[in-house]
Amino acid sequence: MKKFFLLSVVLGILASSAYAQQKFNGLDANMGNIYRTSDAVSRSISPENFTGEKGKGGMATTGTGAGASRDLGQTWKVSPSVIIKKHTTFTVAEIDGEGAIQHIWMTPTGNWRNSIIRFYWDDEATPSVEAPVGDFFCMGWGKYAPVTSLAVVVNPGSAFNCYWPMPFRKKCRITMENIDNEDMVLYYQVDYTLTKVPEDAGYFHAQFRRINPLPYKKDYVLVDSIKGKGQYVGTYLAYGSNKNGWWGEGEIKFFMDGDTKFPTIIGTGTEDYFCGSYNFETRKKNADGSETRAYTEFSGPYTGLPQVIRGDGLYNVAQRFGMYRWHITDPIRFEKNLKVTIQALGWRSGGRYMPLQDDIASVVFWYQTGQHGPFPKLPSKDELEVN
Repeated sequence: MKKFFLLSVVLGILASSAYAQQKFNGLDANMGNIYRTSDAVSRSISPENFTGEKGKGGMATTGTGAGASRDLGQTWKVSPSVIIKKHTTFTVAEIDGEGAIQHIWMTPTGNWRNSIIRFYWDDEATPSVEAPVGDFFCMGWGKYAPVTSLAVVVNPGSAFNCYWPMPFRKKCRITMENIDNEDMVLYYQVDYTLTKVPEDAGYFHAQFRRINPLPYKKDYVLVDSIKGKGQYVGTYLAYGSNKNGWWGEGEIKFFMDGDTKFPTIIGTGTEDYFCGSYNFETRKKNADGSETRAYTEFSGPYTGLPQVIRGDGLYNVAQRFGMYRWHITDPIRFEKNLKVTIQALGWRSGGRYMPLQDDIASVVFWYQTGQHGPFPKLPSKDELEVN
């Protein structure tokens, strides 16, 4: 009888432990678990509720919509947006506690290269995310193009959406700096949950770089400052061709955990890395027997070439391309450090490769534990300019 009683106690403890392990924290929501209830708390920050506090939305009596709502009053879209003055920084969100950002929507006016978005996790003094807002949302060339991917979605007419999960343990702060000489208007919404974050959760990072032109016979460095343990999860590339001809023969290289001259992971070409092939071309037979060849835009869950700027035949003659590759099912994992480069490579006469000196900008995305390494200094306003 005593043995039976002890066995029952042990089984009860194990059952309680299993139940505790099964308790859903509200993160990683998807169609396979959306039915599960959780103690997680849903919150949202926008110009109609700057703090995200419970029951504090729609209380504004002044704001950018005050004139339009003057006959209706409070609760009637009084503060749908903010004006960020030239050469100032606005705090988009400041969250205390433990949880994760789950979705961000915004539509910034003005020059998207001149609005710099930054994310700070916990009490860090330097940002883990720093990039022009257009490049962060795969719109590096300052013109709208539709993007339909799992991590980033861009909808008409300039609706930027981000679905990268971003956990934090103590605090989150998001800012937008307007480095332009004109004021800008920002509509935005930051959706997040307050809940327990897993111990092995890494912090989200994104880093921008640009070189124009790339020095001859030099690889473009996407990132070389990652130190710690984590996984590389995505690349956005804004590529401006400064010559005629094909520009995408260059290989991407991942130097991880002490690699020196030779990388552990290497691709076979730029369009191959972005999961295209043969110059992103489609070929069409015409009625007269001739053939039409053209770049073809596409946007999918993990990869895309959503933006091809072909030039207008007058002053805007440069060909420019925007492309993304998300490593969601195939993250590049590293234990100590990571450096990523890509070559700019075309063709010269005689079937020989030609190193190119093109205009390349990028945002790379990764998760890591611990403190991040130093970011390079953000280019100046003139160095960011698309021309």
